[in-house]
Amino acid sequence: MRNFRLFLYILFGIFALTGCAGMKTLTIQTQEPAQVTLPKNVGSLLIVDNIVGQPDDMGHTKKRLGRSTYDKVSVNTDSLSIVLTEALTQFLSEEEYFDVVMLYEKPLRNDRAYWKEEPITPEKMQELKNETGADAVVSLDKLLVTSDWQDLFVQEGYPYATLKGKISATMRVYLPTLEGQIPTVQFIDSLYWEGFDISDGMAYAEFVIPHAEHALKDLTIYTADKLTYVLTPHWITQERWYYTLPSSTAREAEAFAAQSKWQEASDKWERFYNSSKKKIDKAKTASNIALAYEMLDDIKAAHTWVIQAQELFNESTSSDSLERKRVAIYKTELERRMDNSNKLNMQID
Repeated sequence: MRNFRLFLYILFGIFALTGCAGMKTLTIQTQEPAQVTLPKNVGSLLIVDNIVGQPDDMGHTKKRLGRSTYDKVSVNTDSLSIVLTEALTQFLSEEEYFDVVMLYEKPLRNDRAYWKEEPITPEKMQELKNETGADAVVSLDKLLVTSDWQDLFVQEGYPYATLKGKISATMRVYLPTLEGQIPTVQFIDSLYWEGFDISDGMAYAEFVIPHAEHALKDLTIYTADKLTYVLTPHWITQERWYYTLPSSTAREAEAFAAQSKWQEASDKWERFYNSSKKKIDKAKTASNIALAYEMLDDIKAAHTWVIQAQELFNESTSSDSLERKRVAIYKTELERRMDNSNKLNMQID
């Protein structure tokens, strides 16, 4: 019996015909490993704020209506590190992967060099662990944000504008057992908003753009959500497909697939594969069988069948065909999942 199991399930009822005739799509969720694999004995984490907040007048611009240049403006961002560490603590706790996730209430730095990273010293890390009983320390070591606002037009007295917020964060995981190796994660992303700049809560309420301060808080919470998956296994949503074929046996397989009865679907597709004479039909069926095995959590068998499908598509379709491109993408995805399987096994076993 395998010592790990990739949880993978179908969101029922999301089967839909694609724009390509003879194919149906479905949405699945696959479990992905954490970016950083922590030792098994790490049951408690301590989240600490180790940054200096940037000045309010750094990194923010606004282009007012009728002007050709951006002006520097101030945006209150002094609470963003608190928002991020609190949200990260909450999100990690909700994953229930670690026994305890704690937040250290006091910021560690009191200097003014907001652009500079100051990793925690081994002495300070040990002090934090002794004080809190944490097995590992997760430190937010950098947090910089920018915002760019642009007024576009005015309608019925309300300005319509766009806003782009960008965030750059550095997080380190401190573990004495790693013999000096400190996993470091650098995160950069952005979000975009547009709508009417309305403060009276009246017209166009569904198209209101948030003020920069609130937008950057939303961006910070979004960042905390993404950083959660650096430390915990997580689920991602993906799209898969299977081909429909003019055969009673294939239609029986499709009916089983629609009910998530993948073993029965695989049996029917294999029966059709063995009886089919056309290479293109065999290629499509081999791709379907690969999907069935993936849904049965047998990624190795799925990979074997997708290779067979690729060979048959190469023999039966043109070099620029969608079928060739599609099967190449699926083969790459299965190989990625195979590469991740050992890492995931270490984290969830």
